[in-house]
Amino acid sequence: MKLEFHPEADQELREAALRYEFEVPGLGGRFGAEVKRVTDLLLEYPDIGKEVGYGRRKFSLHRFLFTLIYAPSPEVLHVLAVAHERRRPNYWRSRR
Repeated sequence: MKLEFHPEADQELREAALRYEFEVPGLGGRFGAEVKRVTDLLLEYPDIGKEVGYGRRKFSLHRFLFTLIYAPSPEVLHVLAVAHERRRPNYWRSRR
């Protein structure tokens, strides 16, 4: 299975990592490593996230207040959003 980030999800990932790095040197790298750990896990077990409708699922990061919103298919795991858990709920719903 291949991993693809929606362009806006990729931007969210970069912005969050930069914000963490600015706050505490090294924390941005740890955030990126946690996203990598979770995407590797989802590539192996795409159905472990909680269903949120329309073939989409969510899986929360460990130690960070972010959730990956993703849509698995047999060939591709589409990450639709790297969403902060306490900001703008469901803003990502229109993404495909």
